[in-house]
Amino acid sequence: MSGAEARPGETRCDGSADGGQPDGRPQVDVLAARDVPLGGPRAMTVRRTLPQRTRTLIGAWCFVDHYGPDDVSETGGMDVAPHPHTGLQTVSWLFSGEIEHRDSLGRHAFVRPGELNLMTGGYGICHSEVSTSRTTVLHGVQLWVALPGEHRNAARDFRHHAPEPVRTDGAELRVFLGSLVGVTSPVPTFTPLLGAEIVLPPRGVLRLAVEPGFEHGLLIDRGDVRLADVLLRPAELGYVPPGRGTLTLTNESDVTARAVLLGGTPFEEEIVMWWNFIGRSHEDIAKARLEWEESSDRFGAVEGYAGDRLPAPVLPNAVMAPRGNPPRH
Repeated sequence: MSGAEARPGETRCDGSADGGQPDGRPQVDVLAARDVPLGGPRAMTVRRTLPQRTRTLIGAWCFVDHYGPDDVSETGGMDVAPHPHTGLQTVSWLFSGEIEHRDSLGRHAFVRPGELNLMTGGYGICHSEVSTSRTTVLHGVQLWVALPGEHRNAARDFRHHAPEPVRTDGAELRVFLGSLVGVTSPVPTFTPLLGAEIVLPPRGVLRLAVEPGFEHGLLIDRGDVRLADVLLRPAELGYVPPGRGTLTLTNESDVTARAVLLGGTPFEEEIVMWWNFIGRSHEDIAKARLEWEESSDRFGAVEGYAGDRLPAPVLPNAVMAPRGNPPRH
């Protein structure tokens, strides 16, 4: 999915990771979403919780869009024309509906509920995303992962994985990246990561053993879920710093709750994220933008999309400077 703003601002790395909360703050920071229109006059609205001013990374996860449930007969659904990516991976995960994916690798695939589609942009790739005519309600998340410096120019790649559901403590989990509850995804990652869908029964409680060196984020899709000592409501993202070996999730509603758990080791590198590019300097971003506008071979071309590709926005007037994580307390 593309950053949809006509004038996107730069995003600087701000992935702090406390080992604890010595100043008495809650154990979980609540990150609220902002609405972003995706597309033209009948734009589908997505709820974006990463990046934002207070936090831009959880592990290497750097972008979280949450959308739906949208009746596509009213919203028009998703129609994102071919657009580029550098220095990142896209992770597509649906709860309902179907999205047609085409990319410059020549891959023509479909994103379906409970199935992971992971695309590596690396040095450069482009793709399109369109909800299919079989879709009545579109609902899911689109996530990005920042690539570490040694792999930020990795070759284009595309992976598909349909994880089997696992039940524990009455909850149902699908682990699409990393390891949790004794299940390990076969999809390789460039940094240690976790990604899982969790479905909790009404009033259910789930205690998860997690990697204490990870920081975690819990995105609530449905229901009211208490994470540690903080109640999270739909569309909110709860952040937990490293140092905890157990996460307790309590569904405090009378409906089945659903959430997406993300995690990873703190991403310590300095990055600049602008539009659909991740680089290490203003020059990286400007070069990628110019090569996209000039139809460089760097990104290739998408075949089979009925329409023009997305033009790149105008660069900001100021020089975009990278920034690293603030010091840990």
